Amino acid sequence: MKKKVLILGAGGAIATSVVEFLLANENIELTLFARHIDNLRQFEKFAKIIEGDVLNLNELNDAMKEKDIVYANLSGAVDKMATEIVSTMNKNNVERLIFVTALGIYNEVSGKFGEWNERMIGSELVRYRKAADIIEKSTLDYTIVRPSWLTNNNETDYETTQKGEAFRGTEVARKAVAAYITDIIEHPEKDSKASVGVNKPGVYGDKPAFY
Repeated sequence: MKKKVLILGAGGAIATSVVEFLLANENIELTLFARHIDNLRQFEKFAKIIEGDVLNLNELNDAMKEKDIVYANLSGAVDKMATEIVSTMNKNNVERLIFVTALGIYNEVSGKFGEWNERMIGSELVRYRKAADIIEKSTLDYTIVRPSWLTNNNETDYETTQKGEAFRGTEVARKAVAAYITDIIEHPEKDSKASVGVNKPGVYGDKPAFY
């Protein structure tokens, strides 16, 4: 039986790479949900595409029906979105959630890089931390993903850290984050009830090289 996967925020670069990785998997049935779907039309033969807003509860509920896994890669009012996603998943008896947040939500980035990261995005981290708290307090089988600073490099190398461990690397390719998320979708028993940092191995320092 095919695994039915709903991708929320499917128009983003990481999510699009996840879709591309999953196209070869005949055991996955994809539903792509986004506010703007123009760049998703390339996948019309392979996936169901829905134009909608996560904060429109009727649209979210309709998209959620009969799904096995929800992967959310969102921006904006992510705390409000997390609340509605958790509620709608519970309503539809969907248990597995993959939710992308950001590095630094637990003050897990140490040293000069941590100080730089706080200066750059500290105010934005409040919403992502609230979203993580909402998800962690739920009964869902979740994986919270905390990527490092993102590049468009064509590479898939990554390493991970768990909540409570110091975050290491200063950057990671969007394609590498997509590879990690794809692995979780294909093997949903991995990193269950976990919050996971994702970074490129061996690239450490006081800030990303591109800054």
